[in-house]
Amino acid sequence: MASFQTEERSKLRRRWVDQAIALAMQNKWEEAAKVNESILELFPNDTDALNRRGRALTELGRYREAREAYQKTVELDPTNTIARKNLARLATLKVEEAPPTREKVDPRMFIAETGKTGVVSLIQPAPRDVLAKVAAGDQVNLSIEGRRLRVETLAGEYLGTIEPKIAMRLVDLMRSGNRYVAAVMANEDGNLRIFIRETYQDPSNFGKISFPVRGETQGIRPYTRETLLKYELEEEEEAEAEENEFGTDHEEETEEPIEITDLDDENISE
Repeated sequence: MASFQTEERSKLRRRWVDQAIALAMQNKWEEAAKVNESILELFPNDTDALNRRGRALTELGRYREAREAYQKTVELDPTNTIARKNLARLATLKVEEAPPTREKVDPRMFIAETGKTGVVSLIQPAPRDVLAKVAAGDQVNLSIEGRRLRVETLAGEYLGTIEPKIAMRLVDLMRSGNRYVAAVMANEDGNLRIFIRETYQDPSNFGKISFPVRGETQGIRPYTRETLLKYELEEEEEAEAEENEFGTDHEEETEEPIEITDLDDENISE
């Protein structure tokens, strides 16, 4: 009888885990938090559920509760890198709660297209407590300021600027009619990387490439996998750590890799 109950509890946990991950993928953070809470009622020492709950609460702007979830993970597993890194990020915030105003982009945005997509690191970044509020997948705005290209949250909060050589090219194309969408690619210790995609090319710019692969533009690196960004995972973790957090492996390619000569030595781990 006891064995039967244990088996049923395990099946129920697996269903809830699948549901929690699906809700996170849809950015339904309130529902995701509740499902993980249900898991923790039956399995209070489930560190994966605690981490998922911490992520959901962070997305909801409930930072104090998120810290408590991650702190319990560390108490149960002092080597848990996901919880420790998120605690470090939350420690930089100056508020206990904030309204969940961020919007996520469709993961398909992160499929690379030669000449039309690129990833840039920001310069002149905002203070760390501001950067700590954004996470991978958050949509951002590109704002022209003279010859500079500012990156802002959708609420207009300054995050940083794009390197001048890249910015001037994009500013010229935007002023002549091109349109772009941008989102946070990764946020690692105050180093914010932004993924940019050309969504419309004005006829006057026919033949002009937004993101040259070689030669003139430094600091841009194209990406080729749809799974480059998984919203339910923390962008700073290695693949193995990601599997530990969500209990699933989702590394399936969506298209054949594009042969590209990279311009920098940065290793891609997302």
